[in-house]
Amino acid sequence: QVQLMESGGGLVQTGGSLRLSCAASGSIFSIANMGWYRQAPGKQRELVASITKGGSTNYADSVKDRFTISRNDAENTVYLQMNSLKPEDTAVYSCNADVQYRNYLPFRLYWGQGTQVTVSS
Repeated sequence: QVQLMESGGGLVQTGGSLRLSCAASGSIFSIANMGWYRQAPGKQRELVASITKGGSTNYADSVKDRFTISRNDAENTVYLQMNSLKPEDTAVYSCNADVQYRNYLPFRLYWGQGTQVTVSS
C-alpha cells in the first residue's frame, strides 16, 4: 500500500509565498509522473503543475512564472513552491503520483488527502 501525505498549506496574504510538500511512503519501487492539482469551492479540480521522472515540467497558464514544481526521488517527495500568491489561488491542493511497487508491474495512480491554501486579500 502507498500513501501520499501533503503538508505546508495554510493562510497567507496576497503576494506571499508557501511551499507545499508531498511525501510518498509504503511499498515503492519507482515513481514516474508526480503532480499537484487544486480545487476551489464550486469549481472543478484542475492541474497546477506536473513533473516527470526525468524532470520535465508542465504548468497551468495561471501559475506560470509564480509556481515551481520539483522532486526529490531519494525521498519520494514532490514540492510546489508558490510565490506571488493571489486570492484566486485559494483552493485545496492535492498531489498525485504514478507508483510502481514492484519491478515489471504496472504503475498505479495514488492521491493525497489534500491541504488547504487560503490567500487573503
